[in-house]
Amino acid sequence: MIRPFASLSPQEALHATIFIEERNADIYQRFAELFTEFRDSESMEIASVFWDMSVEEKRHSSLLQNEYTERYGNASCALTEEDLQELIEVPKLENSEVFSGADTAELTPRERALRVALEAERSAHAFYARLVAGTPDGPLRRLYIELSTMEDGHVSYLQNMLAMSSTEEKEVQ
Repeated sequence: MIRPFASLSPQEALHATIFIEERNADIYQRFAELFTEFRDSESMEIASVFWDMSVEEKRHSSLLQNEYTERYGNASCALTEEDLQELIEVPKLENSEVFSGADTAELTPRERALRVALEAERSAHAFYARLVAGTPDGPLRRLYIELSTMEDGHVSYLQNMLAMSSTEEKEVQ
């Protein structure tokens, strides 16, 4: 049965967040592998960003898995992404214009790749913030607050990386 994320129990929501982080690590890894195949310097720079994001998502998955184990031990949860109504935090190349168009002409390849990740993380933060706003006080709301805060941290991390890239580019010029 397909369910909205807001209908999940705290255990199911935490479990779903773990597989979302793992899925995104895999997506970023595939993006990195794709750009590595082109072998030009611009593509290798883009691939490097996606490798870094894959590692970051795996780290988050591990942190969440540890939290799951602390809260629920070895209790299994049969929920899968196919059981969810919404797709959360899916990094997309085809829907973003970060790799083409006049708006990106002044951006470095690194900045364009970071924007793909930033778009996904902003979407996830907004998603969890909406869940916080619509969930009564209790364990599930506290979990959504934690997830929203984590995603906000991802957004800040990527914004800092973008700012550093812009600063480095100006210093080179």
